[in-house]
Parts: sequence; structure tokens; C-alpha cells
Amino acid sequence: MNSPLKQLLLRWLVLALGVMLATKLVPGIACDDGATLVVVVVLLSFFNAILKPLLVLFTLPFIVVTMGLGIIVINALLFLLVGRLVAGFHVESFWSAVGGSLVVSITNLAVSSLTKGSKTDRKSPPPPPPPAPGPKPKPDDVIDI
Repeated sequence: MNSPLKQLLLRWLVLALGVMLATKLVPGIACDDGATLVVVVVLLSFFNAILKPLLVLFTLPFIVVTMGLGIIVINALLFLLVGRLVAGFHVESFWSAVGGSLVVSITNLAVSSLTKGSKTDRKSPPPPPPPAPGPKPKPDDVIDI
């Protein structure tokens, strides 16, 4: 999975799975069809890449004071914004958006932990070579300042 395109497609698939689960589990969230789901996934990933870092930067004191719970509010607001912008994707209230963003976050966390644990293509570095036989070199008495 070294290709950036493959990584992007995998992230979109995980996000689509999370949004689908949110529509099934959270009351107040509905998606009309698959084409709408694709638009929602693309728009959510765009907002997470562009808007979320800006929102986190501007609300950093709030996030620190709430010990990180402000991130949930930001995710819910982005989820609610997508619900308002995309026809066919309905987010009824702020609390539905909170539930949906939590389901998407938990799905992303679960799938990420599964895929990171199954990677076997990373190899450990080779052990260092053994020291050469013979007399040990004498350390220099020079101190560089």
C-alpha cells in the first residue's frame, strides 16, 4: 500500500463504511443512495483536510480547556455542514451529527488498527556487523570545543 492513490482510496472506503454505519445506527441520519454517499465521502474528506486543521488552530484554547472534547464538536459541525450542503444526505440535529461523527471516528480507529497490525511488508533493519578482529584503536586525547 505504498501508492498514495491506494491510500486515498482506502481512506475513502473506510470513511464510506463509517458513514454507512452512521446512517444505520444513529437516528436522524439518512443517505438516499450510493451516489450521494460518494459525494458525502469526498466532501467530508475535503473538509477534514482543509477546514478541520484551521478550525483546530483557531479553537485550540477551547480544545485544551475541554481536554480534547472540542475535537468531537468540530467533527460534528463538519458532519452537520455536509448534511446541509449535500442533497440526499440528511442530518437532523447537532446531536445526530455528534453520534454520526463518533461512529465514523470509531470505525476509522478500528479499521486503522486492523490494517496497521496486519502489515508484514515492513522489515526490521539488519543487525549491525560484528566488530573487526584485531587491536582496538586508541582513543584520541584531543578535546574539541
